[in-house]
Amino acid sequence: MSSASSPQPPPSHATPIDGKALAAAVRADVTARVEKLAVAGRRPRLDAVLVGGDRSAELYAESQARTCGKVGIEYVLHRLPSDAGYKEIAGLVLLLNAEEDVRAVMLHLPLPAGVDTERIQSLIDPGKDVEGVNPANIGNVVYGRRSLVPCTALAVVEMIESTGIDLKGKRCVVVGASNIVGKPIAVLLMRAEATVVSTNKFTDDLPAIARDAEVLVAAAGVPQLVGADWVRPGAVVVDVGIHRVEDDAGARTIGDVRHDEVAPIAGHLSPVPGGVGPMTVAMLLRNCVEAAERV
Repeated sequence: MSSASSPQPPPSHATPIDGKALAAAVRADVTARVEKLAVAGRRPRLDAVLVGGDRSAELYAESQARTCGKVGIEYVLHRLPSDAGYKEIAGLVLLLNAEEDVRAVMLHLPLPAGVDTERIQSLIDPGKDVEGVNPANIGNVVYGRRSLVPCTALAVVEMIESTGIDLKGKRCVVVGASNIVGKPIAVLLMRAEATVVSTNKFTDDLPAIARDAEVLVAAAGVPQLVGADWVRPGAVVVDVGIHRVEDDAGARTIGDVRHDEVAPIAGHLSPVPGGVGPMTVAMLLRNCVEAAERV
């Protein structure tokens, strides 16, 4: 009888899927590969585009520069004014595509109102698109090309694999079907020969579907959506949500999962913060190195 029909007793408390520790291991590997490329005169470089002065984007860019510096990747930030339009932003992206010394390109969000983000993202050269946001790279997931696919999707699947679970035949439910997170995660799990259910806001009786999952990925972007009644005893649960909230307890970061409820039921559970976030950054660094290695 398959494990899908014979649930295991729940542990006393879920084993954390430590994104920080996993990310540290990835960064160590990236650092070694960067050093090798540097010796060959091909040090990786990340060229990032920032339009306007959005505070969150500014902070992310500063953090990104520090993180790249720690592993030896050069970071170049290209700034455009907040009133930049489609032609100016598109022109910069196309210029970076054409520069031979540029091997990794990413676009900080948000873009100014009226500028079609997906249209700009589709202009990034697929071979330099280290965030994996170009539709061509998202489509490549179907064919098993995992190098430059969306960073969050890669992070989630590697975190699931880190638990030691054999995904072949396992029932996996992905809550949320966005183009750069939910859908790519579902396809990567399919590539691992799991049995995958992709759900969205129109899915009927979602908690019951989730409860049947041996692997549950919460990527709906809805704070604390997933509670105890959504989780199968012993399941692997990955929380992709990152939401900054303020309440009587002060400012804090929460996910799509109600962790206090789910932790006594799940077998493995990713924390928020300290789970998918650090691993997503690590996947971006690895994609930068892989883009440079292809030259």
